[in-house]
Amino acid sequence: MRVICILILLIAVSACQNDDMETNNQPTSDVQELLKKYTTVRLDYDLGQLSEKRREMIPLLIEAGDAMDRIFWKEAYGERAKLLESIQDPDLLRFVEINYGPWDRLDGDKPFVPGVGPKPEGANFYPADMTKEEFEKKIAESEALQEALTSQYTLVRRSEDGDLYAVPYRKAFADDIAVAAEKLRAAAKLAEDPGLKNYLEMRVEALMTDEYQPSDMAWMDMKENQIEVVIGPIETYEDRLFGYKAAHECFVLVKDMDWSRRLAKYARLLPGLQRSLPVPKEYKQEEPGSESELNAYDVLYYAGDCNSGSKTIAINLPNDEQVQLEKGARRLQLKNAMRAKFDKILTPIAEILIAGDQRKHISFEAFFNNGMFHEVAHGLGIKNTLNEKGTVREALKDQASAFEEGKADILGLFMIEKLVEDGELEVADIKDNYVTFMASIFRSIRFGSSRAHGRANLMRFNFFKEFGAFERDRESGTYQVNFEKMEEAMNALAERILTLQGDGDYEEAQLMWKLYGTVGAQLQADLDRLASAGIPTDVVFEQGLSVLKSAG
Repeated sequence: MRVICILILLIAVSACQNDDMETNNQPTSDVQELLKKYTTVRLDYDLGQLSEKRREMIPLLIEAGDAMDRIFWKEAYGERAKLLESIQDPDLLRFVEINYGPWDRLDGDKPFVPGVGPKPEGANFYPADMTKEEFEKKIAESEALQEALTSQYTLVRRSEDGDLYAVPYRKAFADDIAVAAEKLRAAAKLAEDPGLKNYLEMRVEALMTDEYQPSDMAWMDMKENQIEVVIGPIETYEDRLFGYKAAHECFVLVKDMDWSRRLAKYARLLPGLQRSLPVPKEYKQEEPGSESELNAYDVLYYAGDCNSGSKTIAINLPNDEQVQLEKGARRLQLKNAMRAKFDKILTPIAEILIAGDQRKHISFEAFFNNGMFHEVAHGLGIKNTLNEKGTVREALKDQASAFEEGKADILGLFMIEKLVEDGELEVADIKDNYVTFMASIFRSIRFGSSRAHGRANLMRFNFFKEFGAFERDRESGTYQVNFEKMEEAMNALAERILTLQGDGDYEEAQLMWKLYGTVGAQLQADLDRLASAGIPTDVVFEQGLSVLKSAG
């Protein structure tokens, strides 16, 4: 009882802190209420559909993923065992495990464990007492220091005399990397596809050297593999201080070969779609790689960064700008995870917040297409600034991830409309995509300010509101899309984000977040209605070898 009472006080105090994005202003009465934010989804799969060698690969890949999971704990928080041993309440323990630490990822990283302060913006990638000014002063001393300290693959630590220095991931996480390397080597020996075998061997080398570009190239070269693994330090969302540091994660996937063949043609249309973007030609001068792919998968296992808080339902990789320009990118649609979120979250949201006469436009086909073309859209636009500020990611720093996700969302919808107009894509009704897109804004806003997707959707909601892209009926409390004005808002927002990225305008990015990054009283009340109705914010997985064995 003492734990719950202290927790109530802690959350009540933290709710008073200033945060640009508050999605839950009321203190939570107990940890069981926090757990209701998630609904459990079982990631089962009939392994009998795979060849014997592929079945033997799966446990090895999962064990390699477990090593990534342990590393991510160290990046996100620090010493996992010490934290877990200090908690007696099983519900509180479970919520810590879901969040990979004592901060609520779906509520702006508010602390929920007694005695824990705010989460450092740089997670555990940097010294907790380090300031931005100190870091920037240090990297100005030499190009070598700048390269080492801003690398995606180093931790920043403080020496005994207080100086900052870099520790390569291969050294900082040597034990877990050795385990992952051993498992991936064993899996490579079982690989029936030469491309997969080569990639696994090269990924081992990448983990051991912190040189990831060659293995990213090899990943793009493999085409016919049925088993897929995405593993290593990949996304930079966890670093909210600068957006420099990549966090470790792992997906173990099985490709749906039939679905993937149906999706293949859209990747070939990227160059033409790039030319059609609603911006001046200098902001679309880069040519997307011609080897881009669209594939559909069932997920067997999530680990590390991708398993924390809100769960990924589609992937666009590699992030390396040079690889994207030379080879393109691979877009991975995670079918079983997408279906779970549509059935358990999006559809119930629409029943409450979408106008009755537009609910017929909520469809899984539209949800799938919106998600698919979101990932395709990551390959469009510009990767390198026009004014020698480096890559867009470097220039926009901590704002880069949110604006990249915002770009992908809005250009995904733009692309669907363009492909339908050109006769390249058949949809039941383009209005399905617009209304499903609107409903999904509410779904993703609930991810909170600690997630790039949540930030992107909040800005888009307020931008659309300013354009009159939707109307809210006071009596029913539901939203109705104005299709004509939403199209205008879509084009305007696409142009603004693409231009901002091309200019590498960090100040403009900060200004847009200030203008459009606030949850208004009415939106908050509507989000609270979803919580009161018991609609979960996201999913948590029942997964692993025991689940797969029972299925196979």
